[in-house]
Amino acid sequence: MRLPALSPVAREQHHAWMGLALAEADAALAHDDVPIGAVVVGPDGTVLGAGHNRREADADPTAHAEVLAIRQAAARLGRWRLEDCTLVVTLEPCAMCAGATVLARIPRVVFGAWDEKAGAAGSVFEVLREPRLNHWVEVYPRVREHECADLLRNFFATHR
Repeated sequence: MRLPALSPVAREQHHAWMGLALAEADAALAHDDVPIGAVVVGPDGTVLGAGHNRREADADPTAHAEVLAIRQAAARLGRWRLEDCTLVVTLEPCAMCAGATVLARIPRVVFGAWDEKAGAAGSVFEVLREPRLNHWVEVYPRVREHECADLLRNFFATHR
């Protein structure tokens, strides 16, 4: 996969935004959900939506961090098109979350760790850049990858 070129300032922004997503992921631990966190950031760097997995807490299979952050951002902006936003998430989005990203017209996704079992941003599926869809997303993987992966690895080590 060819990555878009990034300026040093953009790299720093991605790193900082991933810190916010990691904080959201930590919040999922309070209710024994898989620690995945996400934020939707506006063009000026303002966090418009934030979420962490709540599948266990809400008994909702769609309560993924990305979906919750996207819903919150859309509600805050009063529109479903998030064409000037960036989604930042600790784990590569699954097919559902990648689909929600495409449908929300989000132009950029920044993520930490790859999901070799269910990822839909290049590892298993390629939903975000599927040429047959009407919207394509720039993908910036491996941002603070080790921190994101360690959080998940530690969680699953205590649950097996």
